Amino acid sequence: MNLFSDIRALTIDALADLAREGVIPEGLPTDAVAVEPPRDAAHGDMATNAAMVLAKPAGMKPRDIADALVTRLTADPRIDVAEVAGPGFINIRLSAQVWQQVVAAVLAEGTAYGRSDMGQGARVNVEYVSANPTGPLHVGHTRGAVFGDALASLLEFAGHDVTREYYINDGGAQVDVLARSVYNRYLEAHDLTVDWPEGTYPGDYLIEVGEALKAKVGDAFVDKGEQFWLEEVRNFANDAMMDLIRKDLALLGVEMDVFSSEKALYGTGQIEAAIDALRAKGLIYRGTLEPPKGKLPDDWEAREQTLFKSTDYGDDVDRPIQKSDGGWTYFAPDIAYHYDKTQRGFDALIDVFGADHGGYVKRMKAAVAALTDGRVPLDIKLTQLVKLTRGGEQLKMSKRAGTFVTLADVVELVGRDVTRFVMLTRKNDAPLDFDVDKVLEQSKDNPVFYVQYAHARVMSVLRKAAEQGITADDAALRAADLTRIDHPAEHALAAKLAEWPRLVEIAARTHEPHRVAFYLYELASGLHGLWNRGNDDTSLRFLQDDPDTSRAKIALARAVSVVIAAGLGILGVEPAQEMR
Repeated sequence: MNLFSDIRALTIDALADLAREGVIPEGLPTDAVAVEPPRDAAHGDMATNAAMVLAKPAGMKPRDIADALVTRLTADPRIDVAEVAGPGFINIRLSAQVWQQVVAAVLAEGTAYGRSDMGQGARVNVEYVSANPTGPLHVGHTRGAVFGDALASLLEFAGHDVTREYYINDGGAQVDVLARSVYNRYLEAHDLTVDWPEGTYPGDYLIEVGEALKAKVGDAFVDKGEQFWLEEVRNFANDAMMDLIRKDLALLGVEMDVFSSEKALYGTGQIEAAIDALRAKGLIYRGTLEPPKGKLPDDWEAREQTLFKSTDYGDDVDRPIQKSDGGWTYFAPDIAYHYDKTQRGFDALIDVFGADHGGYVKRMKAAVAALTDGRVPLDIKLTQLVKLTRGGEQLKMSKRAGTFVTLADVVELVGRDVTRFVMLTRKNDAPLDFDVDKVLEQSKDNPVFYVQYAHARVMSVLRKAAEQGITADDAALRAADLTRIDHPAEHALAAKLAEWPRLVEIAARTHEPHRVAFYLYELASGLHGLWNRGNDDTSLRFLQDDPDTSRAKIALARAVSVVIAAGLGILGVEPAQEMR
């Protein structure tokens, strides 16, 4: 049941009737007709812009269309009142039976309530995290992991076929640096003193890797030049880091469907194939680039390079894909990787990057648009920085990593569920303040607690009902006489439940899972508000003297818990059964 879609369909049908009767012209475009919650709840339950958006193509005054449409709408038993407001908006108030039907639908559908076929099975690849395999994931990676995972779940909930993918950046020079760092730990495992040049990775997390290498090869690499050990140690270190990263992701409950390797693109012809595909479109040429805008570096030297004509697809400048020495730039394997994804048959691609990748957006979108002739859209979501504080002080260091706070540190401090929820309390492109003390508070100001407390409260009502001998399992609640949900405050809570299917589709369409967290907070607030009103008005309490009335009231509360559980499921958070 999607109440907003249902009333929109009613509106479109009413417009079609008016066209057949000659009241309005036939063939008017209705794509822009919307049915939405009004900005001010005092104006009604819903509002439609139908008359406003159709006035110009109809050559009519908005109020003339609105007046005719209101007559049609009020003939439907679901609508109590439809009123024209302002220049031609229509405010709608729904009947009590609608809100009772919403509760019934939630109980009947369970956590599937709000699921949508909007995606129509479209295949979507969501690539996220994709950290260099040089150490444990840090707090910034944590935000990208949570955002990407929640977005993937949201798209699945909205009817898409989603693949979660991690791109291993193991083709660059940083992996050689990792190998040399592991080699140092290997030497230390042999009780040898080593130097740590600037740029190496001296974190304690490599101690175990060095010891593991010693256990594998003994002293075979001691006192040997790196030509004897670099490749083997590089592979060993890369595998060890990816094992560590997988364990970090498991702490968050993140499971990838696919791990793709940058290194695997080299020497296989895949990079060449992608560049040849662009060359066949006339988009690869030899040329020179202008110096960066507004500055001329002292070492700037105009030199001929192989360039991709990315400006044809909205980029600021054309981008080099091959160096003057014949080697590939960092951009070339990324083109090949995205070309591979398009060849795998995905209908849409989503990349989740850190804030430091902002300059990469236009060139990557240009490459995908060029490779697919615009057929496969690429959306790149940037996750901004996370400021982690405790006791009013910013946390910057990890005992294990030495230079940054790790994902494991964050989960150890506050737990997986809190970590995931808090990471979604801001839009992905807004900076996030993560106050460890605040997110562990039991107060309304802590959204994690507030939502979990709402679910736990409903579970406590169910337990108390059982103690009082009131049968209130889901089957009994589905059979309850919901006409006893008759107070405007109860209807308001049911109205919030009715928004859930619409919210899912909007959040999925805009790729914004934070909307789910915001909605859950509002729904929890409605439940808490009704609970508090019951302190003064006993008729609003969920447990009444009459068992049948109790079941009706509990049915509303249970519906709230069902939707909270569904929303938390999208966010990857377990709903609380009780608060401790």
